[in-house]
Amino acid sequence: MLRVGLTGGIGSGKSTVAQRLSSHGALVIDADALAREVVAPGGRGLAAIVERFGDAVLDDDGALNRPALGALVFADGGARRDLEAITHPLIAERTRELVAGAPPDAVVVHDVPLLVEKHYGPGYHLVVVVGAEEETRVKRLMQTRGMTEADARSRIAAQATDEQRRAAADVWLDNDGDKDALLAEVDDLWDARLVPFEENVRRGTRSQRSDQLTLVDPDPSWPAQAARLVERVRLAFGELALTVDHVGSTAVPGLVAKDVIDLQVGVRSLADADDEALVARLAAAGFPRSGGAAHDSSKDDAPWPKRFHASSDPGRPAHVHVREAGSAGWRWALMFRDWMRAVPEAREEYAAEKLRIAVSGATVREYADAKEPWFDAMDPRAEAWAARTGWEPARD
Repeated sequence: MLRVGLTGGIGSGKSTVAQRLSSHGALVIDADALAREVVAPGGRGLAAIVERFGDAVLDDDGALNRPALGALVFADGGARRDLEAITHPLIAERTRELVAGAPPDAVVVHDVPLLVEKHYGPGYHLVVVVGAEEETRVKRLMQTRGMTEADARSRIAAQATDEQRRAAADVWLDNDGDKDALLAEVDDLWDARLVPFEENVRRGTRSQRSDQLTLVDPDPSWPAQAARLVERVRLAFGELALTVDHVGSTAVPGLVAKDVIDLQVGVRSLADADDEALVARLAAAGFPRSGGAAHDSSKDDAPWPKRFHASSDPGRPAHVHVREAGSAGWRWALMFRDWMRAVPEAREEYAAEKLRIAVSGATVREYADAKEPWFDAMDPRAEAWAARTGWEPARD
């Protein structure tokens, strides 16, 4: 099962995307619809609301009078929190019921207007955001909902900003153009990413990529992408993760790299990393174990053991290296990253070495092996830098 969070500001066209995904076979769970369902007449939600706010929030038919309730809670933070304490657990319970009833091969799309504001993103395999410029959204709201311009702008201002939504988005669907262009984006997302991602998660397999080596120019969005993955990995590990860091070349601004996000998780013991329940949680979260007991090439002739997981997402290759916090391999990954960040000359030398190997026609595996002699030669310089600057690995 693949869990997708879908969101977007008012007037962005989120409902159009939800409908298109539903037509492809996705199970769409509409948070707004559930919010109405849990306060329907005869239910626990409405009874609790009446107990807290009184009969004045009911209409003549005994149903919830939404404008009356809104007038009570709009300007009263305490009243709003009381209302959320009633409705949010009921919505969450109903959501869990619907997810539990979905077939094993379902793509479950959770349509949540406040996904960004509530920071729900780490709980999904993927977050899809529908975006449009404010002027586009204002025009739509005036045309389709009869709002005044002032009301439309006020509603937009009360929600998350585009900057906040972009930080949360694994996929950004631009809806400033015509509807057909948006639907074409959704169709491509479904076929190229969601369907294979779901299959990989269900089967507990990593996304397969070509062994042909490709280096790309630095992408300024790599840190933000890594930050989202860090939160998902940390959620799966729970208290077993002492540290979770973005490491490797994509963690070094300005460095040419393979388009792969590398994360390092520090644990107390690799026995924790081998816990069957943890391995299962990681696989369910889209990070299955790849291979058995892996190891790194050490710089001191001693084994540097680790556990290795890889992403099931065909649209975002990622590797998770699990090492004992404080171990030589754990320390070296952080030191090398920080040395590369701090010393431009070292970064330029590493980039040149990468490109030298790449033009030889090396495969990904050959590329990794070919870099080891360079790492060995650079290790004394990195250690000297660490000693000179007093570098120590930062812990979360």
